Amino acid sequence: MNQSTTSEVKEESKEEEKKSGGSIFDVFRYKEIKEKDIEDFIEELRYQLLESDVSFEVTEKILEDLKENIIGKKVRRSEDLERIVKDSLKKSITEIITKNKPMNVLEEIKKSTKPYIIIFFGINGVGKTTTIAKFAYMLKKNGLSCIISASDTFRAAAQEQLEIHARNLEIPLIKGKYGGDPASVAYDAIRAAKSRGIDVVLIDTAGRMHTDTDLVNELKRVVNITRPNLKILVLDSLGGNDALEQAKYFENNVGFDLVILTKVDADVKGGVILSLAYELNKPVGYLGVGQTYDDLIPFNAEWFIQRLFS
Repeated sequence: MNQSTTSEVKEESKEEEKKSGGSIFDVFRYKEIKEKDIEDFIEELRYQLLESDVSFEVTEKILEDLKENIIGKKVRRSEDLERIVKDSLKKSITEIITKNKPMNVLEEIKKSTKPYIIIFFGINGVGKTTTIAKFAYMLKKNGLSCIISASDTFRAAAQEQLEIHARNLEIPLIKGKYGGDPASVAYDAIRAAKSRGIDVVLIDTAGRMHTDTDLVNELKRVVNITRPNLKILVLDSLGGNDALEQAKYFENNVGFDLVILTKVDADVKGGVILSLAYELNKPVGYLGVGQTYDDLIPFNAEWFIQRLFS
């Protein structure tokens, strides 16, 4: 048999292998992943996700998806099964996170009609006032002017706290009387922005528990009157599953566009980010990572994945 004929036979043999699904020796090279093979890895991942504050429901859904993707898959016997499972999970989580990519807020503001109106809300204690000051600093650093509306006319000292930040940042502030109409304060700030040619209006609102119907109705009224371009929900990264419940309530009653997650510097994994993306299809736009005005950073998916699995 000449060399040409030998090559043809080899090629035909390869084609037959492809048609038949592989060589008879594949049984020695490959194995099919069964559920019992990955049970221990799944339990370890379940613990890791729950410890990272991913909600129980989201954890179970993600692990079920993982099992569907892996069980029955053929892999080389020499491959590390644990690595295959973790890599598959990381890929799945990356897809969930990047699917809900937040808008570039600065670019959106620059190309929009002025003033661009942003309203902030969230429950008491999440760091909303400080977050607004950080956001104002970010705008100023990027060449955008802004004015702050102190529309929390409910909590004592709320306006004074904002006033200190506004003075430090040399940013105008519009205040009202305690017990007064928060929508009126916001409306005055919008009118001031129009008359002064200011780019952005930042509206603070009363911190409210998501169970406080009266205050939530008041928030709806402020939103209806001001018609904001962007609604930002501020959540505490230390809140765990409760932060997800807050997000669900605000989404169902007011709606929001993106989340700012605070206190991320307190050594938290930030699993609520994954819960928000999976359950509500809502992106986290920024992270509060410290106490200075410069400690507000854009959310980065790679950073989150690395932190989740560290």
